[in-house]
Amino acid sequence: MEKDILLNAKHIHFIGIGGIGVSAIARKFLLEKKTVTGSDMVISPLVKDLQKLGAQVWKGHSASHISKDIEVVIYTKAASNDNPELVRAHELAIPTLTYSQALGIISAHMYTIAVAGSHGKTTTTGMIAWGLLQAKKDPTVIVGSLLKDIPTNFIAGKGKHFVVEACEYGKSFLDLNPHIAVITNIDNDHLDYYKTKANLIRAFIAFAQKIPRDGYLITNLKDPACARVADAVSCHVIDYSFVVPPADAKLIGEHNKMNMRAAFSVLKTLHIPKGTIYRALTSFSGTARRLEYKGVTKKGMVVYEDYAHHPTEIAATLRAIHEHFIDKKIICVFQPHLYSRTKLLFKDFVKQLVSPDVLFILPIYAAREKKDITVSSQKLVKELSIKRKGKKTVYVPSHEKAVSLARLYDDPNTLLLTMGAGEAYKIGDELLK
Repeated sequence: MEKDILLNAKHIHFIGIGGIGVSAIARKFLLEKKTVTGSDMVISPLVKDLQKLGAQVWKGHSASHISKDIEVVIYTKAASNDNPELVRAHELAIPTLTYSQALGIISAHMYTIAVAGSHGKTTTTGMIAWGLLQAKKDPTVIVGSLLKDIPTNFIAGKGKHFVVEACEYGKSFLDLNPHIAVITNIDNDHLDYYKTKANLIRAFIAFAQKIPRDGYLITNLKDPACARVADAVSCHVIDYSFVVPPADAKLIGEHNKMNMRAAFSVLKTLHIPKGTIYRALTSFSGTARRLEYKGVTKKGMVVYEDYAHHPTEIAATLRAIHEHFIDKKIICVFQPHLYSRTKLLFKDFVKQLVSPDVLFILPIYAAREKKDITVSSQKLVKELSIKRKGKKTVYVPSHEKAVSLARLYDDPNTLLLTMGAGEAYKIGDELLK
């Protein structure tokens, strides 16, 4: 019933239309010439692109945005139950779907390749998509960032393959029905929702058990949590940890080699010729905000951006930067993401942020959370100042201040790395203007 309502709808409204996943579905329906309306707290570049395609988008949420001619409302899980648009939709008996529920309906008739995991899923999804494109398979793709080679988060293909990033937050990935599922790793993330890693692993097991017996789970059996998941499934299991990645790939870092191993295994399972796979992996330019080279300032400072917001991701990113740029002084600007994550993993953040030569910490990016006065960036800086033994560690209250401080180090011997899932990337953009 929900499937028929969504696929036959002529007017669809999106709450949180600027989200990376929600915007991809909105783009799909716009390309199908359907009426798309939506709202978001920020009119981002993604939203502006949707407006150019014909979407009507309001800044902020209001019950007045919900008209009686809307046939379906799709909303981000970040939307609260008292969101005025969601409340009004219920009052008017308009069917509502979460982003992941809509994704499940859209992908139901396709051969779905779902990429899950705590880290690396965006890049791995992009690599698989790029491989299928190079193999002329014309896939449909939804990825949690913009592909660098094709600057979009949605590709409307006509082939049978649907490649999608599968998010574990709120058990969203359980709305998918994958024929092939990748689990890159399972780390202690989203514990604000799951509470314990054991609960998180159980969710991944439930996800993997949705794979049919003739389907494939592609994972790293050297990861103990992934091995536990593999033991619980009846489908084929492929361990990608032994794959040798191409040596001349564009992407740097051991974590990207692991992503390539996973992508190679998926493409090989799909019977893509080995030569095509290697050409795809060596030519893949990455995804936006994933160890992304942004440019060089007029004075010669190299600028990189990374989405890392978990201690494991931070460690991988910094290791890659230090190994690849051994002659550079590393200036890192980090913005913690979520009060809950910063509080739960406080000691791990302190441990992994030791290596940069200079470290600037911005205020916590709250996103969906209310302020928690028991944790702060100032407290993080206090602990880091002790751990970093004399290295410059500074709390920076604003982006403007971070830009002015970073300019003090602007020379050819320096690399600026901005990290975080919030808005730290704007600092690099400003310096490159």
